[in-house]
Amino acid sequence: MKKLFVSQPMNGESSDEILKERKYLIAKAEAHAGETLEVLDTFFEDAPADAKPLWYLGESLKYLASADLAVFALNWACARGCRIEHAAAEEYGIPMMEV
Repeated sequence: MKKLFVSQPMNGESSDEILKERKYLIAKAEAHAGETLEVLDTFFEDAPADAKPLWYLGESLKYLASADLAVFALNWACARGCRIEHAAAEEYGIPMMEV
């Protein structure tokens, strides 16, 4: 089964908003791929209490390394972490789609 990496801005969003958009992005990616995808869990609800933004980005890049496809939310370019994830996917040849 192919692995899906989801990149979406999360700063200032509630958990419910993040999960709602994530569900939408996954559905679009699966429709594009024509198959069910294994979603890499990059919504870190169990992060350390003192985790800084760079910690989250480092964890995300670990998951991106194993992805077969990366889906980016429409407003990905507005978020620093998403821009870095996009550049990494592009540089390392991970197929991408924007929704």
